[in-house]
Amino acid sequence: MSERHPGVARWFAAQGYPVHPLLPGVKTPPANCPSCRPPAQQHEPQTCPCLTQGLWCHGFHAATTDQAVIEKWWRQAPEFGVAVSCGPAGLLVIDIDAHSPVLPDRQRLLPGIRIDERVDLSGLVSGFDTLALLAACRSQPNPADDTATLRVRTPSGGLHVWYRVPRGGPRYRSSSGSSPRVALAWQVDIRATGGYVVTPGTRTSSGTYQALPGARTPAILPLWLSAELIRTGHTGNPETAPVAAPAPAPIHARKRRADDADALRILRPLLEEVRACATTPSGTAFTEKLNRAAFTAGGLAAAGYLTQADCAGLLTEAADAARPRQSRRNQLVIDSALRAGSNRPIHPKGRS
Repeated sequence: MSERHPGVARWFAAQGYPVHPLLPGVKTPPANCPSCRPPAQQHEPQTCPCLTQGLWCHGFHAATTDQAVIEKWWRQAPEFGVAVSCGPAGLLVIDIDAHSPVLPDRQRLLPGIRIDERVDLSGLVSGFDTLALLAACRSQPNPADDTATLRVRTPSGGLHVWYRVPRGGPRYRSSSGSSPRVALAWQVDIRATGGYVVTPGTRTSSGTYQALPGARTPAILPLWLSAELIRTGHTGNPETAPVAAPAPAPIHARKRRADDADALRILRPLLEEVRACATTPSGTAFTEKLNRAAFTAGGLAAAGYLTQADCAGLLTEAADAARPRQSRRNQLVIDSALRAGSNRPIHPKGRS
């Protein structure tokens, strides 16, 4: 056991994920040094002089990838658990709770999404249920079942679903699923900037955090989850973030509006420009045209006129028809531009 935690810490640091210690048997960081504890503390955690001395003051603010520091920490206390500071690691972790407290008002289950009174909620008891409900509303796969990314079962019966945030993408912040202001879903916490996550292999008095079968490393955050996190106020200043605004009803749950045809009218010419590149292998600004089409599609999807899945399918079909031998590169362009476009909703009315 004495070598287990140090090995986990070294491995995550080698992947570029800053780590910091947790007290043995629990999931809280060690106490600060005496000069850094209230009321003597005279500085912000991130400017603590202890950090430059390789000490573990102030929890995730001390997180590091420096193998020499890590070796020193776990040599002094080999029973320390291991945590990763999510923000500096570029991680966003969906923390699904299974505490089964009293169910709140149904309009608190999925902030910003109205749940009709006729919907039977019997049997809904945890974050597993609300996350599945959100995925179903968006016609997307449930992240709890995502074997393409690292998933970690917690000792309490919950689940951590690890994702990587794309470089240049939004900077997400942490939240609690019980928050009345910023939350993705009831009993679903977000670990991102300003938060940390316990690594698999760390043992507490309640049990061990265990990686589930599937991928052993985090995958890129799905586009639809990125859009939901933006919608629910997980970007921007935590002090001024607004209460999540109601989201458009998912396309499969409403009648298609006349504006949907207008959305396709805007997108189709851009898709045709992409397809037309098939006849000229080079010198046709293919990437620029695909980027423009995907950015526009992201804006239309963000405004609720098309689904993310529909947009991705149309774009992939057009791109692969023009450049069939570079489908991986095509997908990278599509994902990046769709994500960027989702920050700027487009309403077809009045556009030509």
